[in-house]
Amino acid sequence: MKKEQKMAQDILKQVGGKENIQRVAHCMTRLRLSLKDDSKANINDLKRIDGVMGVVEDDTLQIVVGPGTVNKVAAEMSNETGLAIGEEAAINEGDMDFSEKAELDREKMKQKNKTPFKLFLRRVGNIFIPLIPGLIASGIINGAANFAKNAGVDETATYMQILLLLGSTVFTYLAILVGWNTAKEFGGTPVLGAIAGGILFNPLLADITIYGEPLVVGRGGLFGVIFAAWLMTFVEKKVRSVMHSSIDILFTPLITVLVVGFISLYAIVPVAGVLSDIITTGLISALDVGGVVAGGVLAAFFLPLVMLGLHHGLTPIHVELMNTFGSTALLPILAMAGAGQVGGTIAIYVKTKNQRLRNIIKGALPVGILGIGEPLLYGVTLPLGRPFITACMGAAFGGAFQAVMHTAAQGIGVSGISLIPLIADSKYIWYFLGLVVSYVFGFIFTYLFGFKERMAEGI
Repeated sequence: MKKEQKMAQDILKQVGGKENIQRVAHCMTRLRLSLKDDSKANINDLKRIDGVMGVVEDDTLQIVVGPGTVNKVAAEMSNETGLAIGEEAAINEGDMDFSEKAELDREKMKQKNKTPFKLFLRRVGNIFIPLIPGLIASGIINGAANFAKNAGVDETATYMQILLLLGSTVFTYLAILVGWNTAKEFGGTPVLGAIAGGILFNPLLADITIYGEPLVVGRGGLFGVIFAAWLMTFVEKKVRSVMHSSIDILFTPLITVLVVGFISLYAIVPVAGVLSDIITTGLISALDVGGVVAGGVLAAFFLPLVMLGLHHGLTPIHVELMNTFGSTALLPILAMAGAGQVGGTIAIYVKTKNQRLRNIIKGALPVGILGIGEPLLYGVTLPLGRPFITACMGAAFGGAFQAVMHTAAQGIGVSGISLIPLIADSKYIWYFLGLVVSYVFGFIFTYLFGFKERMAEGI
């Protein structure tokens, strides 16, 4: 039996069996399970399954198994449950007994109690998570091509032009992909969301004058795309609710595109453009003025966002910064959060005699250095408690350093050492030194007062 198949079967046993699975999904490192009855999940035994690095209880049960492995485990879960990745199992409330209905009511109440801001970030994360593999691949190709250009390679060479083509394609059509995923996330027709994204980035916009000014292609960026695609979904549902089924296929999409198209050009583009300017220029101004303090605070508080799974909600801000300034100064600063954690876990490895904890660190540390920090977060620092705080403290020093050095990234989706080829203006050494600063201070804080051997009991 394959390792991933055994992991899937062991996980199923600890979450109440395949009958208790409502939905199977995954991101880069986490298997995300929606359960019909959360009380049937045995969290402690889940954490002890070989290969499981951590468990997060949220609106979905998130089981951290690491990059690469998560795709295979999710596929095995799909085979075991008969559910396609992302497919919802049908719920028939009429067939439920009293306890099952009570559990469903509790789940509905839990959904109602979520804060709007947290739900917003989760929605944004759900829109961008499926795009991350493409963003990573394209970012690395772009980084390598730009690195070669800086090294003196002839950029008119055919192979260089091909690399630049491959690296830029996802960013050229990103608005369409975001629009598609937005409509899908809110229960609309994906292609209408894609049209919303295409409208806001169509080159023909430059030929249209509204309010006495020609429209700017891409004005409002992905913020505008997300809102326009959501509006497509909202209008589509309203129109469909009153449209006769015999003509629905003709007139519902037609009316939706016409209504939302005009609203997008006359309202969404101007408003989203102002919002985009406030966020991007405001953030850059804060870094210029705040410098050391701003960089330190941003880096120190990024790990809590990762802990809650809300960090993907910042993706459109990175993209807007790249659209506006050609690079994102925010990403190198936030990347220091993972570096502080690396330094902290090295300190724990040096101090602890707990063999299980040392084995977890040995397995999670390499991917942590490469920029994937969830295995270290959920397997080491967060369960131990205090090292999570000292890792954030170490990150603050690295973030302050990156802010002072004005490093920026030309791509997104990667972090840690993997981000080096994407650093703008050839500041590769400065970025690397920032990583070292976070490593060192994360190590020092954790070694001196972040970890005691008794913390490892029960790991």
